[in-house]
Amino acid sequence: MRRLPALSASLRLAALTAIAAMALQACSPRYNWRESSDNGAHFVVLLPAKPSSVTREIDLDGPRVEMSMTAAEVDGVTFAVGTAELPDAAAAERALAAMRTALLNNIAGQAQGAPAWPGKTAGLDHSMDLEARGVARGRPLRLAARLASRDRRVYQILMVGEEKSFTDENLETFFSSFKPT
Repeated sequence: MRRLPALSASLRLAALTAIAAMALQACSPRYNWRESSDNGAHFVVLLPAKPSSVTREIDLDGPRVEMSMTAAEVDGVTFAVGTAELPDAAAAERALAAMRTALLNNIAGQAQGAPAWPGKTAGLDHSMDLEARGVARGRPLRLAARLASRDRRVYQILMVGEEKSFTDENLETFFSSFKPT
């Protein structure tokens, strides 16, 4: 008879251990916000996970430039900041319009209203906020972006992904944390 209570105690201990592990896992943050920047330190921003970076040549309606993109993805949403330096500051407005068109084309999207994302735009020469909904690879997507310039540098600050994973808190944290340097 003693074996049955001992076995029962072992099962209880295993069940309690499993419940404790699940509780700890539930408490671990999926959004582990951390300060990040590009390799050239042209900005600082909070990203929700360890970022990765890539640089590639793009056409911004005239000038071909190297754009560096620093991004992190959590819960089906990509948080990214891209930056490039133009040959001439006079090309900034045209470059921002080209970025807007490319973003909409990437998700076969339509712009939605006139958003005003959180965060300061003081110190930027040009700034435009964009919200769009579209589809890529058969998935419905939402895009929230701020396209901005300062002198010859252009910035693309964006969140793109599944609608259900967008929260006001994440929009606030991400867009408010962006600072050009």
